[in-house]
Amino acid sequence: MTAAEQPARTTRALPLHTALLQRNDAGADALRRRFAAAGVTAVNLLSSPGSGKTALLEALARRLDPARLAVVVGDLATDNDATRLRAAGLRAAAITTGQACHLEAAMVAEGLHRLSHQGVALEQLDLLVIENVGNLVCPGAYDLGESLRVVLVSTTEGEDKPLKYAPIFHAADLVLITKIDLAEVVGFNRAAAHAAIARVAPHARVLETSARSGAGLDALIALLGQAVPVP
Repeated sequence: MTAAEQPARTTRALPLHTALLQRNDAGADALRRRFAAAGVTAVNLLSSPGSGKTALLEALARRLDPARLAVVVGDLATDNDATRLRAAGLRAAAITTGQACHLEAAMVAEGLHRLSHQGVALEQLDLLVIENVGNLVCPGAYDLGESLRVVLVSTTEGEDKPLKYAPIFHAADLVLITKIDLAEVVGFNRAAAHAAIARVAPHARVLETSARSGAGLDALIALLGQAVPVP
């Protein structure tokens, strides 16, 4: 069969992706209603692998009442991060996504179900953190019913990361520059980083933080509206 004789190929990739997003949006709306009814602030935490999401939560656990905070942790494999958070005194449910590079609303709902088996009810919480899979591409397309979207970029990743992954930063309500204690060591250009963030996400608040030194954590807690009482 010649190329001219071969049947025309069609692709369903785009319609399928649209259908997946529509289904996810419906699930996200349901989660948003659940969070609102329970009076819970839901935060979607996004970053590339190794930016310090888990370390940030461990540091916050030392400053907040862990009884009022719970975490749904997404990873391709292992429950290592959830185990670390439990060791820090937080209630955490692990969701392993296999080959999926992001969490979806249905996965967050499953995480809430797993938290309920730990005796955690949404009504008991002030803050639910969704620690998304480490990836700066596909997680940005999926609404998880959150009221605050936070994107992390570490000093070790370079100051141009927001320009390289502009869409996910553009959708951020808050950008955290993490590992700020290493800025001088790695030659991180703070002014260039702030300029890059302002270019792609002019509406976003920006905080410099360090889980190790505690820099910026009080400002972060204040920005969260002190949703979780300090013990």
